[in-house]
Amino acid sequence: MVNQTKISYENLTANFQEVNPGLTNQEAVEEANRCLYCYDAPCIQACPTGIDIPTFIKKIASGNVKGSAKTIMTANPIGASCSRVCPTEELCEGACVLNHSTKPIMIGHLQRYATDWAIKNDQVLFKSGKKNHVSVAIIGGGPAGLSAARELGILGYDVTIFEAETHAGGLNTYGIVSFRLPKEVSFWEVKQVESVDVKIKTNTKVGVDISVEEILQKYDKVILAIGMAHVPDLGIEGERLNGVYDAIEFVKDTKIKPITDRLLGKKVVVIGAGNTAIDGATCSVRLGASNVKILYRRSIEEMSAYDFEYEFAKQDGVEFRWLTSPVRIIGDQDGNVKELECIKMELSEPGEDGRKKSVPIQGSEFTLKVDAVIKAIGQSRYVELIEDFKLVHDGGVVKVDPDTYQTSNPDVFACGDVIFGKGQGEAMVVSAAQQGKTVAYAMHQMLNSTVSETA
Repeated sequence: MVNQTKISYENLTANFQEVNPGLTNQEAVEEANRCLYCYDAPCIQACPTGIDIPTFIKKIASGNVKGSAKTIMTANPIGASCSRVCPTEELCEGACVLNHSTKPIMIGHLQRYATDWAIKNDQVLFKSGKKNHVSVAIIGGGPAGLSAARELGILGYDVTIFEAETHAGGLNTYGIVSFRLPKEVSFWEVKQVESVDVKIKTNTKVGVDISVEEILQKYDKVILAIGMAHVPDLGIEGERLNGVYDAIEFVKDTKIKPITDRLLGKKVVVIGAGNTAIDGATCSVRLGASNVKILYRRSIEEMSAYDFEYEFAKQDGVEFRWLTSPVRIIGDQDGNVKELECIKMELSEPGEDGRKKSVPIQGSEFTLKVDAVIKAIGQSRYVELIEDFKLVHDGGVVKVDPDTYQTSNPDVFACGDVIFGKGQGEAMVVSAAQQGKTVAYAMHQMLNSTVSETA
């Protein structure tokens, strides 16, 4: 647990160093030798990107670490990031046959060991294919966009990524805390994409710096991988007070700006119980907050954060208040957050989405002393940009063909968060990577079929 007494600037910076040091060479080889190298391995089936896990582990055991890293990254273009952020206990490690006898192979740790070696040794693992002179614009340089770009570059397409931020990488670069995923890991994955002749135009916002019409006219095909936007308003009084933060921007600042002690010794409340809420809470602890609470209007059973994230937050001393909802943020005479009025909730029958609704318990209001409130209740969508492309959508969730990810415009495909929701599966980084691959190969197959038919 992080020391929550007075912390110096240097200690604050140290708090954001990666928590897990990774496996040593000896530990990695010993763990790799535990693997049974199963035929028809269930761990492969459980991996959304289908990494050949027994093969990459066997290569570690035999000393071929570069080969191991290439096996991983071939299947998953963001495999280095996923080794740190995937819920492996629910996916590959959860499917390991050794769960029935001893303990599962530490697949995530071994994946990190191999990709860390490649990063430290500045390896370039891929090269572009023979050019086919078909141009593709990818809007968004996050996990889904990078994955699609890498595959298309290897297949010989002329690919350009348009990224609104200063660096590509999306969530992996800006949205996951440094002490779990340093941005340098994401930067290396971006370099692997650039190595297959993919062009990345950063600080370029489609619809502002370049029009949708120009994109559609200039490129043969377009892939929309724009991800999500900002945290929406809570819809309560006091949201504009000093000390109320958007969790996405809050975490982003800790990754791109010098660490400050703006929360040193303060009481912080985070609203929400997803992975971003956990990141906001654990960041607050590392910035010196003396008391951090997560408030969630439903119960622990409805929490969307991964189990390992929840355990991580508890180890940091974060307190969870279930069935609690904010009513009003109260400020002092200078416009700074002072108190948070809350109300207790109870669960009713499930709604149309299958989730139980939370209902206020009248007369259960209470007040918490707070110095900062972090909003982490989900993210809004780039509806205006979607409509500029004239795509069919449902509240910002773009409608796609479930096999090809083709949108209502046959020249535009979509993948990642922009198609997540409304029953479209679980929004995981590794799922976004797989969708990017699927889009690339579906597009390639469709174009080849067209060429064959006209030949």
